[in-house]
Amino acid sequence: MKLILDTCTFLWIITDDERLSETARREYLDEENEVYLSAVSAWEISIKHSMGRLPLPSIPERFVPEQRTRHRIESLPLDEISTFQLPKLPLLHKDPFDRMLICQAVSTQAAIVTPDEQICRYPVRIIW
Repeated sequence: MKLILDTCTFLWIITDDERLSETARREYLDEENEVYLSAVSAWEISIKHSMGRLPLPSIPERFVPEQRTRHRIESLPLDEISTFQLPKLPLLHKDPFDRMLICQAVSTQAAIVTPDEQICRYPVRIIW
């Protein structure tokens, strides 16, 4: 199964945060699953870091790829096909980063690993 990590899920995986659910941890660790971090999440991390809202031990362009590699997480580029899903989504969730993750999940037939209850309102598979 293809899994797209929400930004908070990625951060909780790499820091072994207790907020990560057992189901999310199990699915992330299952070697049968393909686990991805979207370029959208890297963008969100970069913005929050530059605003001082997300302290990191090194700059995002070094930190994110190092952590992805260390934790066996692939990069998922934002592609044109995914962006065309956006006008098809009802405006249930106003977070633009999460809306693009939803679009990517729809276009790639992936599940989103997230605790975000707003994302659950969309027709995508959620793992938490």
